[in-house]
Amino acid sequence: MTIQWFPGHMAKARREVTEKLKLVDIIFELVDARIPSSSRNPMIDEIIQHKPRLVLLNKADMADKEVTKEWIRYFEDKGISALAINSQAGVGMKEIVSASKAILKEKFDRMKAKGVKPRAIRAMIVGIPNAGKSTLINRLAKKNIAKTGNTPGVTKAQQWIKVGKELELLDTPGILWPKFEDQEVGLKLALTGAIKDTILNLQDISIYGLHFLEQEYPDRLKERYGIERIPEEIVELFNEIGKRRGALMSGGEVDYDKVAELVIRDIRTEQLGPLSFEKPELTI
Repeated sequence: MTIQWFPGHMAKARREVTEKLKLVDIIFELVDARIPSSSRNPMIDEIIQHKPRLVLLNKADMADKEVTKEWIRYFEDKGISALAINSQAGVGMKEIVSASKAILKEKFDRMKAKGVKPRAIRAMIVGIPNAGKSTLINRLAKKNIAKTGNTPGVTKAQQWIKVGKELELLDTPGILWPKFEDQEVGLKLALTGAIKDTILNLQDISIYGLHFLEQEYPDRLKERYGIERIPEEIVELFNEIGKRRGALMSGGEVDYDKVAELVIRDIRTEQLGPLSFEKPELTI
C-alpha cells in the first residue's frame, strides 16, 4: 500500500509560510512525541533555513517518557532547543515562552541597545496535520480562537493570535510533503492519526501496529487482548483478537475490518499504554 496525501491547500500553505518568515522571530515546530522524526516535515528545514527554532514534542503524555528524553537530547545535540508538552492538558505552556526568550535573548538585547521599543515575540507555528497546533494555540491564548478537530487538515488559513503581552502567534495549516520516500513514515503517520482514515487501508495500518507491538511491547499486547502466546501468523493474531473482543460477523467468523479498527483505536487511545514508535539512534 502506497500512502500519499497532499491536498491543494497544503501547497498554498508552503508558499505562504515562505512569504511570512520575515515577519516572525522564531519558529515553533510542533511534532508528535510518539514519532518525532516521521512527524517532522523534511521540507520545513528547507523553508525556514536559519530562522531560530523551538521544537515542541506534543502529546508527550502518549509517548514513552524515557524515549522522549532521548529525543530532547538528540535535538539539543544538533543545536535545536526542544520541549516535551501536552497541549491538550496545558502541560509545558509556560516553558514555551521562557524557552523562546532564552533563544532570542541576543536578538532582543541588540534591539534594545539600538533603542528599539520592547515588543512581543512573534512566532510562527508549523507542523503536520493533527499535530495539535490549534489546541496549543487555544491553550496559550486561554480561549478558543483556533478551530480544532480530530480530522487532520482542519486549519486551512493563516491567522495572527495574541498571547498576553509577551507572544504573538502566526498559525499555519498543517503541511505534509508530496511524497513519502520511506513508506514506513507513511504507516507511522497513518497509525497515529495524521492522515485521514478514509483514504487508508486500515487492515494494513493495523498489521504494521501489531508487528510493532510484538517487537517492542509484547507484554502489553498479550495483556490487552488476553493472549498467552503471540501467534507467528498475523491472520492467527487477528483471529485471536477478534474472538476475544467479539469482532465477529454473522456465523461466528472474525470480522477483520472490525479487528483492524479496534487495534488502531486501542493504540490511539492509549489502551496499550504510552507508546514511542521510533528512537533517535534508529533514525537517520
